[in-house]
Amino acid sequence: MYTFLDYFFTVFHFSLILFNLTGWAWRKTRRIHLVCIGLTMVSWFGLGVFFGWGYCPCTDWHWQVKAKLGDTDLPTSYVKYYVDKVTGVQSDPFVVDAATLLLGLSAFALSCWRNWRDWKLRR
Repeated sequence: MYTFLDYFFTVFHFSLILFNLTGWAWRKTRRIHLVCIGLTMVSWFGLGVFFGWGYCPCTDWHWQVKAKLGDTDLPTSYVKYYVDKVTGVQSDPFVVDAATLLLGLSAFALSCWRNWRDWKLRR
């Protein structure tokens, strides 16, 4: 079961990140994207007050599954974990976190702007 959950979280989390980065681009996905990226921001900065800045429940749950599978010494950032796994190189956590923050905030700003523009056009 834990192996299935590991694969599930890998696919789900990667898909969520991809959607958070690009979902603002298509009119049909903009509203749900705004909700999704908004929840991500609430998690990073709201829950982050209590659990550490950039907190993501998906990462937390995935790391619990990986611990059950015997995987230890995991980074705090899922993005760093994924970048390291795909490239085979140990990336700088500061650079990865900074890029993640910059891209996440940019996607949030683009989503707000595109949703506001769509709302103005409908009026």
